Amino acid sequence: MDSNISEFCSDGLHEECGVFGIYDLDGGDVASTIYYGLFALQHRGQESCGIAVSDTEGPRKVLASKGMGLVNEVFDAEKLEKLKGNIGVGHVRYSTAGASNTENIQPLVLNYVKGTLMLAHNGNLVNAPELRKELEHTGAIFQTTIDTEVIAYHIARERLQAKTVEQAVKNAMKKLKGAYSLVISSPRKLIGARDPFGFRPLVIGKRDNCYLLASETCALDAVGAEFIRDVKPGEIVMLDKNGIVSDESLCTVKPARCIFEYIYFARPDSYVDGVSVYNSRIMAGKILAQMHPASADIVVGVPDSGNAAAMGFALQAGIPYGTAFVKNSYVGRTFIKPKQSARESSVQIKLNVLREVVKGKRVVMVDDSIVRGTTSGRIVKMLKDAGASEVHVRISSPPFLYPCYFGTDVPSCDQLIAHNNTVEQICKLIGADSLGYLDGERLPELIEGDDGYCDACFSGNYPVKPPKEDIRGEYEK
Repeated sequence: MDSNISEFCSDGLHEECGVFGIYDLDGGDVASTIYYGLFALQHRGQESCGIAVSDTEGPRKVLASKGMGLVNEVFDAEKLEKLKGNIGVGHVRYSTAGASNTENIQPLVLNYVKGTLMLAHNGNLVNAPELRKELEHTGAIFQTTIDTEVIAYHIARERLQAKTVEQAVKNAMKKLKGAYSLVISSPRKLIGARDPFGFRPLVIGKRDNCYLLASETCALDAVGAEFIRDVKPGEIVMLDKNGIVSDESLCTVKPARCIFEYIYFARPDSYVDGVSVYNSRIMAGKILAQMHPASADIVVGVPDSGNAAAMGFALQAGIPYGTAFVKNSYVGRTFIKPKQSARESSVQIKLNVLREVVKGKRVVMVDDSIVRGTTSGRIVKMLKDAGASEVHVRISSPPFLYPCYFGTDVPSCDQLIAHNNTVEQICKLIGADSLGYLDGERLPELIEGDDGYCDACFSGNYPVKPPKEDIRGEYEK
């Protein structure tokens, strides 16, 4: 896909955000566990990261460390050693639009009359501007441009009347519209909450006498924790010394989980709402082979999320699967994109073709999506320059036709190649010999027949009424 080749190209989607929380009931320090959890969620955001911790038995002072860059760029052993505390939250971020700066790095730490709150958020609110104006008119002063701060303010205000933090979270949730998976720490509780549609994933885990919350199960695996279950869409869970307390009173609508989690965002070794992401991608490839067969010598995937779909295509079609691309995994946030005048392509710096694999062969190239099309065109050209006699492109998602407002930076319609071009025209524009997309009607097969998903970026059927104006550049997450 355009996005997973180079986050520095203008052509492509980006991951959203990843959240992680832990409460060690035995009082052990948790910062290093949060670090490794965030490391496992790095694919969900590479712009910035942060960790905030507190001690439930001590003075309850919040210690936080944040920075721009990858997890291993921001944190070292010395920084982690200073973060003493047995409860905490962490966050990796990619802003879906707008400025990326230090003020917007999460987790947010809020000091208010009832104590402190540490909050990390994955998703986007569609009513953030209205909620923000409402708060500003009552004297609120904002330090960031992210809608996460809007959520934090509302929870803090509701807490003045509510008996518990979880009740305050519930009251605040009634005002929020859009996507949000939240991990919140109060002085003695770890709280997880998921919007009623369940746009973004959130899971519960346990390791010894620790409770954990994370965006994906792969983060639990990374720290040796046992997966307990998914947080249900609309559910609020409170984790403390008494165990898990659940409130499902806001689980009132049909779920609309983001289908693109299975196609691209989530790591292939994760399970999202009980479904294997790897199996979803294998199935997508099999469907592509059924619907858009090709006479070819080899099937290859564009790293990383195209690989499993390519394997599924190869299995279904009976065509050998091969590795045609070598990916440079060491290009971090500080990578300097070559100037236009330079010969170096930012795609080729991150990806190179194994000539021996494709030379003289008819190649099926499987990728997860095409956004603007420029990067897909470059990859097709790279394959042909390496000697491929034909390149048949297969995409494991339907065409992107509409923007996303729920935590993914699918751009406006005029920037989407599929919005203004037919499949035949796109095929010609990217230089492919043929092009086939996944049929939207077969998306339920990716999640074992479940129809509780959101495909608005493909269909235009938004579960929540989108804003009249595209406000993602002003209130981003």
